[in-house]
Amino acid sequence: MKEILEYLFNHHTLSKSQAKAIMIEIAQNKFNATEVTAFVTIFLMRNITLPELQGFREALLQMAVPVEINADDAIDIVGTGGDGKNTINISTLASFVVAGAGQKVIKHGNYGASTLTGSSNVLEQAGYVFKKTSEELQKELDQSNICFLHAPYFHPALQSVGALRKSLGLRTFFNLLGPLVNPAKPQFSVIGVYNLEIARIYQYLLQKDEREFMIVHGMDGYDEISLTHDTKIITKEGEKVYSTSDLDFEPITAESIQAGSSIQETAEIFKNILQGKGTSQQNTVVLVNAAVALLHTKKFGDYNNCLTLAKESLYSGKALNSFEMLLK
Repeated sequence: MKEILEYLFNHHTLSKSQAKAIMIEIAQNKFNATEVTAFVTIFLMRNITLPELQGFREALLQMAVPVEINADDAIDIVGTGGDGKNTINISTLASFVVAGAGQKVIKHGNYGASTLTGSSNVLEQAGYVFKKTSEELQKELDQSNICFLHAPYFHPALQSVGALRKSLGLRTFFNLLGPLVNPAKPQFSVIGVYNLEIARIYQYLLQKDEREFMIVHGMDGYDEISLTHDTKIITKEGEKVYSTSDLDFEPITAESIQAGSSIQETAEIFKNILQGKGTSQQNTVVLVNAAVALLHTKKFGDYNNCLTLAKESLYSGKALNSFEMLLK
């Protein structure tokens, strides 16, 4: 690792093959915590390059525990995290709304590293037990239209650096990898990113995939559609900036979608929203992300129809039913 660090400290970058090899060695615990921390710190001082991201991703997918789920047209809705906004768990809430609307969801998530409450934290707090086998995940998907893959169970490398990421408490390149390495490889993905430079790298990377992608960036630094400002959306077909009015909503304040000050408080907000007790601002930000995800699949008509389906899912209790079925 010393040679690698010296190479990187001299302002060099890694090739795809170098990045892949290093990630495999990290997963195999060939380096001590100090060495891995130094390696991760380099990417806090500069942006990751496309070959580096490709190499890290290939390594994680190669080492991932295989997952076989029968769902050709499933979707994942996930953000990089690390935007520093401390919002409610918008992507996870939108996932249940989408599931309640009739779209199968294969959600990939983890504990919060650069944030207090990740999707795994909020589900675990609600009583959910993480599953480890394809059979268990298939059963979840069949019963509740959504299944949840807790990333450390399927990615040895993420498990090996979990404590380090939590102790750093900072956004690292592992934030960027999470949305790219769902081991079930769903056909559709909506990925929220916290800045446009990362959006561009994702775009170059995902253009080569056979699967469909949608990259979402809140222009004031959110890794989702926040309705606090305009939103850029990028797909294989192109890109466009949408105002809140384009999405049929009024602007909301950052304060209105803040998470709680603890995992318990955030989980309570999460359940309240699914139970129909959320504020109008909390509901709208969940609904718009769900509607755009439904639109992405091209199965539910235009945006207005997708928004109608999202509202019906949330307000009729269908989203709550998917959530409760998942907990059983």
